[in-house]
Amino acid sequence: MARRRVKEIKNNNILITKLDPKSPAVEAFKLLRTNITYASADEPIQVIGFTSSGPTEGKSSIASNLAVAMALSGNNVLIIDSDLRRPSLHKIFGLHRRPAGLTEILTGTKTIDDCIVDTEVENLKLLPAGAIPPNPSELLGSKKMKELHEQLREKYDIIIYDLPPVISVTDPLVVSPLIDGYLLVVASGSTDRRAAVAAKELLLNAKANILGVVLNRADPQKSYGSYYTHYYYYYHDDE
Repeated sequence: MARRRVKEIKNNNILITKLDPKSPAVEAFKLLRTNITYASADEPIQVIGFTSSGPTEGKSSIASNLAVAMALSGNNVLIIDSDLRRPSLHKIFGLHRRPAGLTEILTGTKTIDDCIVDTEVENLKLLPAGAIPPNPSELLGSKKMKELHEQLREKYDIIIYDLPPVISVTDPLVVSPLIDGYLLVVASGSTDRRAAVAAKELLLNAKANILGVVLNRADPQKSYGSYYTHYYYYYHDDE
C-alpha cells in the first residue's frame, strides 16, 4: 500500500488556496492528486472516499485540500460532507452556521439545488452534511442515497466523500458500493498501528478499493520529509 506524505495544514480554516502556490504543502497535494489520477489503468477514479481509523486524524482537512487541488487542475469537483455525526466541512469552507445539506436531501425536505453551495475556489462546490439525523447509516445506505449519487456522478468530474472514522461506525462501509477508491488518513505519532491495520481490514472485508494511505502530521525535518524539503527548495529557490 502506497503512502502519500502530506504536511498538515495546522489551522483547519486554512486551505491551500491561502498558501504560497510553491509551498511544500501545495506541492504535496498536487502529488497526491497525480497519484490518484494514475491509480487505475482501467477506469478513472471519479469518486473518492476519505476515512480514518479514529477521530482527529485530519481526514476532513486532507479531503478538503485535495478537493481544492483537483478543482485548480480544471476538474468540476463536488465535496460531500457525509460525516452525518460530526460534520466539519462547513467550518473548513468558512460557513458560520451549518446549512441544510445531505440529510435534508435524503429526507426529502430540500432539493439538490437548495443545498449545494459555491466555495471560494473556482470549479469546487460543497454539499454540507445538514442536520444531524438519528439514523446516519440508514440514510447513507438508502435507495435515495444511491439515486442522489447517480445524479451527482453525471454532473461532476470528481466527487469526494468525507466519511466518519471506519472503526467507530459502519457508515464508510455502507457507502462502499458508491466509492471508486478510498484514502485512509493516519496521523504520524498518534494513530495506533493496530487501529490503522484494523481500519484497513474493515475496508477490505467490505470489498472496498483502497487507493493508499495519507500520512498526516509528518515532521518535515525527519526521515523522508527532510529530503523532500531539501529538494523542494533546491528547485524553487531560484524562482
